[in-house]
Amino acid sequence: MTSYKELGLSNTVELFKKAVSGGYAIPAYNFNNLEQLQAIIQACVETKSPVILQVSSGARKYANANLLRNMARGAVEYAKELGHAVPVVLHLDHGDSFELCVDCIENGFSSVMIDGSHLSYDENVALTKKVCDYAHSRPDYVSVEGELGVLAGVEDDVSSEHSHYTQPGEVEDFVKKTGVDSLAISIGTSHGAMKFKPEQCTRTADGILVPPPLRFDILEEIEKRIPGFPIVLHGSSSVPVEYTKMILEFGGKLKDTVGIPEEQLRKAAKSAVCKINIDSDGRLAMTAMIRKVFAQNPGEFDPRKYLGPARDELKKLYMHKNREVLGSAGKA
Repeated sequence: MTSYKELGLSNTVELFKKAVSGGYAIPAYNFNNLEQLQAIIQACVETKSPVILQVSSGARKYANANLLRNMARGAVEYAKELGHAVPVVLHLDHGDSFELCVDCIENGFSSVMIDGSHLSYDENVALTKKVCDYAHSRPDYVSVEGELGVLAGVEDDVSSEHSHYTQPGEVEDFVKKTGVDSLAISIGTSHGAMKFKPEQCTRTADGILVPPPLRFDILEEIEKRIPGFPIVLHGSSSVPVEYTKMILEFGGKLKDTVGIPEEQLRKAAKSAVCKINIDSDGRLAMTAMIRKVFAQNPGEFDPRKYLGPARDELKKLYMHKNREVLGSAGKA
């Protein structure tokens, strides 16, 4: 068994306390390769932001659990080398079983999510409590994120055709019975780059889709019932228009992409929402730059020549997110 402290990692407990009281959210960026990790750490060191490195079950299958664990160790050392040792969390995103959570905990993860939102309420409580009991009993306390409510959309191994909002009347009971350290809720965010159907949105004069606003009334009611408790938003990519346009310009095919407006995420980050998950934006940024390189240099076959620009664009995007959206810059 490997403890996360051996890798130089942090859990989320103290980080979330500071974020809730400070009115900002910690970025949770998914990664499964070297260039993504370089971009994340460079961006967070340069903006002095704490960071949560998120790994999905799909990423573990793709990149190998041992490699990912040691990449996280390397990320901690890399931040020091760059001149600022920002807090780094290694987090399992959308864990779907007790066994997967245990495997991650025993292999150096400092935080796990157990997603029982597809189960009945009682089954979700039972599964989440089982994971919490195990994670919290470790010699080095591992933090646990649970979920109430279901997000629509598709991303990695997570897929749901329908969404339903978190019921504020359930949150206090859920937190008390399970012992979770943070709670992911559904207030209108959605997984993937095509988060909403066109008929759910309005269009600007330029034809850009505008999604329905987040349900801040639900968030406010939840905050009243569990004041100061750490809240998480999944599916919070904004799907920048410039990247979708670039992908289309250079031969890609994307239809009806739409994300969560950044001003709404900034408003959420000033509340008890202290962790905001962003994945699709990073995928779009990297894909846009790779397509651009291949379109402009069709004979290029050195991976460094197309993955390098993709990494640099991803870094730029994440620095913007930390400074202008999440408010996490300068908090580490």
